[in-house]
Amino acid sequence: MSDLSRLQMRDAFIERLFERAKEDRDILFIANDFGAPSLDRFRAELPGQYINAGIAEQNIISVAAGLAMAGKKVFVYSIASFITLRCLEQIKLDLCCHQLPVTILGVGACYAYPEDGPTHHASEDISIMRSLVGLSLYSPADAQTAQELVDVALEQNAPSYIRLDKVAGITLGPGQDGLRVFGSGQDFCLLATGVMVHRALEVAQRLRDAGHGVTVVDLYRLKPLNSAALLALLPAFKRLVTLEEHTIHGGLGSVIAEFVVDHRLSLPLQRLAIADDHLYGYGSRSRLHQLAGLDCDSIETAIRDWGEQ
Repeated sequence: MSDLSRLQMRDAFIERLFERAKEDRDILFIANDFGAPSLDRFRAELPGQYINAGIAEQNIISVAAGLAMAGKKVFVYSIASFITLRCLEQIKLDLCCHQLPVTILGVGACYAYPEDGPTHHASEDISIMRSLVGLSLYSPADAQTAQELVDVALEQNAPSYIRLDKVAGITLGPGQDGLRVFGSGQDFCLLATGVMVHRALEVAQRLRDAGHGVTVVDLYRLKPLNSAALLALLPAFKRLVTLEEHTIHGGLGSVIAEFVVDHRLSLPLQRLAIADDHLYGYGSRSRLHQLAGLDCDSIETAIRDWGEQ
């Protein structure tokens, strides 16, 4: 097994799935004309369990549904913005209405394809996918969590969506039933998901250096939430901040706002996310974060200004 700190989430996930597929011929992988070393190995060594369905996302979902009805454990792989928006009706009707065990892997969360513009920005997928009945939603922050989600997905007898980023980096350690907690300060709780967990950890250290008590929570399972853990955790904090590389409508910030209201928690909440607008700027991902106000300086300033009110 490869060094996880050197792998993109996609490759860590597919490596682990490949090992499981060697032991279980019912595991099938459907992709649409993608190439990557981990995919090439799967295709070469397990040709009977790998299907290249071409650029036809709606059909891919319907084919996956049929295979799942026949008892197969199906994993579908494509760019996140396409495999969610382009075939939403098929996901709703073919998978969710029948509660079929198909796992959708969406690679390229939000600005992971920074040079390709709004067509490739998966900035609404959390809000859209979490609205579907019976579908579990995961947004891992590192390769280790992505790899652990292989076994989670195989144990589920229902559809799921896993939002994979393209970055490789340090592993953050094991989670526990949908979340991880870093730190114990009680002035601010920074709740983040996906790649923005790393940004939250950077900002948290800056705030600690300025004398604030800060805790970071990585919510890698956005549906269903670990409500018991959040109820035990959140009331200890003075202020909550959500941080996400996703539109402000319906994403993590909405998830936590709904949770606070539904459980009658008297906690101030600040939501930091992408404004209700398309981002037509081009450049590196860090450049897009600056344009969207999601860079470290902008986030730190927003939190500190809010904390002083």
